[in-house]
Amino acid sequence: MILLNLKTYEQSIKNPLYYVDIASEIVGETGARIIVCPPIPYLKESAERFSDIYSQHVDVNGVGAHTGSIPAEILKEIGVKGSLINHSEKRIGTDAVKLAVERAHNMGLETVVCAETPEESGELSAFSPNYIAIEPPELIGSGKSVSKTKPDVITRTADIIKKTNPNVKLLCGAGVSTKEDVKRALELGTEGVLLASAFVKAEDPKEFLRGLASVF
Repeated sequence: MILLNLKTYEQSIKNPLYYVDIASEIVGETGARIIVCPPIPYLKESAERFSDIYSQHVDVNGVGAHTGSIPAEILKEIGVKGSLINHSEKRIGTDAVKLAVERAHNMGLETVVCAETPEESGELSAFSPNYIAIEPPELIGSGKSVSKTKPDVITRTADIIKKTNPNVKLLCGAGVSTKEDVKRALELGTEGVLLASAFVKAEDPKEFLRGLASVF
């Protein structure tokens, strides 16, 4: 699978649905699973036109007097399918990850929990998220793929998760920018990849995504 995090780049703020529609079209062409994480204010509209929309974050609290929070109940209500948790740009800590995963799953939402090291991946996989995404922070947005630059990080993570919780699937991110990066990630034992800037800032995002999806 391919998870596209649109973050809050200028391009994705101006026209997030453009990227959502591209993902929908490529899914129709290839059958690959593609998840899109649009900026938070566009979640509902995105979910109304594409079935695989994730939030970029979910909070641990429920509904109530929690100003500015994003509870799992809201995501469920607007048709969002799941959420990223603990991205390197939105770290929440181990205890909060456990609670966030539990609350999301109680609402029927899928979870992709991000980790920075193989050891952290093992610790967080004990909470049974659907996916663990290994992303060395120093490579995020670098254009240097973890699957080529630090393949041992992926293989060690795969080994640790297999021992800790083999039901958790592994993704990798950080620097993914070519279909060769994707191929290598799959060879190393992942189920797919996360990426952001390489897609959003591509000269032709549709052709770029079509190339990545062709690997599957």
